Amino acid sequence: MSFRNILLLLAVFFIHNVSAQPPSTEDEFELAYQKRIKKEYVNNVYIPKDLADAFIQLNRLIDEDSKKKFLSVPDSIAAKKLHFSLGRWMIHNWGFYEGSRFSHYLKGLGIFFPDDMAKFIIITYHRNLTKSELKVKELMESIQKAREKEKEAKKMEGVILKEEKRIRPHD
Repeated sequence: MSFRNILLLLAVFFIHNVSAQPPSTEDEFELAYQKRIKKEYVNNVYIPKDLADAFIQLNRLIDEDSKKKFLSVPDSIAAKKLHFSLGRWMIHNWGFYEGSRFSHYLKGLGIFFPDDMAKFIIITYHRNLTKSELKVKELMESIQKAREKEKEAKKMEGVILKEEKRIRPHD
């Protein structure tokens, strides 16, 4: 390999790595987010536009035997069992952390955390396959309440670093 080819290879490697750096400021993140939520494909993966489109994509991805196993348990159990497999796949490939048109759609429904998004999709997909009512609003509210309860519990577990008493002067 010639010296010129080595330099060219290094230049391509450098340009690729510099352009692939994650956003380092809030403004850069917001700009990247606004671009991502308009894309149909992110990292060569099709991003569903809404819940119905997600169901179509999951039907294409999941074979019949897996669907039968999935349907053999209630939706809440399926969501727990599949969180670290199908759930993680959706979070990563459908861009829930970095933003995508589907995560943006889910945020519009009131679901903001990637784990909650995966849970919501798994449960509604299960209900869709069983031809049950999706109950999107009730499920969304349930997920929001659980998230709020978890937040309050963490607050209560907090450690008091310093406690002070103020003496107010009498008026």
